[in-house]
Amino acid sequence: MPAISFEGRSYPVAAEQSALDALLAGGVEAAHSCKAGTCGSCMMRAVEGALPEKAQAGLKASWKAQGYFLPCVCLPDADLSVAKVGSDARWGAAITALERLSSDVLGVRLTCDTVINFRAGQYITLLLGGVLARSYSIASLPGGLDIEIHVRRIAGGKMSGWLHDTAKVSDRVQIQGPSGDCFYLPGNPDQPLLLAGTGTGLAPLYGILLDALREGHKGPISLFHGAVDEGGLYLRDQLRDLAARYTNLEYTPCLLRETDGSMACGSIEQVVLRRLPKLTGWRAFVCGDPVIVNLLRKKIFLAGAASRDIYGDAFVPSALT
Repeated sequence: MPAISFEGRSYPVAAEQSALDALLAGGVEAAHSCKAGTCGSCMMRAVEGALPEKAQAGLKASWKAQGYFLPCVCLPDADLSVAKVGSDARWGAAITALERLSSDVLGVRLTCDTVINFRAGQYITLLLGGVLARSYSIASLPGGLDIEIHVRRIAGGKMSGWLHDTAKVSDRVQIQGPSGDCFYLPGNPDQPLLLAGTGTGLAPLYGILLDALREGHKGPISLFHGAVDEGGLYLRDQLRDLAARYTNLEYTPCLLRETDGSMACGSIEQVVLRRLPKLTGWRAFVCGDPVIVNLLRKKIFLAGAASRDIYGDAFVPSALT
């Protein structure tokens, strides 16, 4: 039976047990969230021992080279010595603004202790007390010390509950990241762009949109934001103002329930394909609920978009409350 060494103690790993579960079973307070290898919040560093290839899937090359891995999907077949994430992948930050964007969405501005290189649309992991960890997409542009995230209140959610009810300006947190490949890259300024998402899936789309506009994208940009009811459609005024300023931008808010006719009605994939039935040559970004993201990817591909031009950011829920 392999064992994991961490901070001077050894923890046995049972058959088919992940490194994370072995540490948690041994009483280690290890940061984690999705436990599915998606959010990256449990990341640790291997000091000694060989890592299974899957344990580093999705991590950027510089992190892999330093031995970083995801213990939630690491099934070690030999002894492994691990350590916490170092200062090269985790930084301090302070909350510098809290803005109510809707009844259940909070805009949070974080001012980092050092400049973090990121692309709008990527995600970071926010850590409180070094243990509580949740991942949030970046809604702001790079440059400077500030990062903006949008946090929806989750019933029983520890991080979202703290941010909505307790956090105040000047509170300190830690940031890990950035991660993710759902972001705008310049180089094809005439290519049509489709941005579609639900709920706080708008956060990365908003960042991607601002980035594309700043880079002078000339092709048509169609942004669709879906919600169950009108209360779920936030940043409407800002997006309508942008659409009025940029003639190549079309903003379509859509509701699942019937409306008075002022907004599109139906599921977001239905609304997208009614407006854009042929998507050959388009680049697409889809964000939000995993079921909706997967459905949108499939529908957009069947409508003609190349798979290499479809980028997704599925908000995998935490395995914890």
